[in-house]
Amino acid sequence: MKAADVRAMTLDQIDDEVIKLKKEQFNLRFQRATGQLENTSRVRVIRRDIARLKTIAGQKRVGAPEPVASAAPKAEAKPKAAKPKAEKAKSEKPKTKKPQSAKSRKTGAKKTAAKSKE
Repeated sequence: MKAADVRAMTLDQIDDEVIKLKKEQFNLRFQRATGQLENTSRVRVIRRDIARLKTIAGQKRVGAPEPVASAAPKAEAKPKAAKPKAEKAKSEKPKTKKPQSAKSRKTGAKKTAAKSKE
């Protein structure tokens, strides 16, 4: 359901539609629980439709002005000039080793201790 369609409805029609969608949502929850739900995406669509209806109904109750959909096309974005990438200088240092786990540190310490005893 599109927002423009909802804005054309009266508050009573919106409330009735919300009730209808809530019932459908309830049935879909039961179908999912029993494993009979075939179209799982319908749950998400219903949830969003309810939110959309409630949002627009709230706006109408407060008396907020309806947003005007602009018919004018947006200005075209200028293409950005590609910037030359700076070359990375290769570091003289060798890559560092990744940190050892606690278990491998203990094993390494035992081996070192054994070598020093000899």
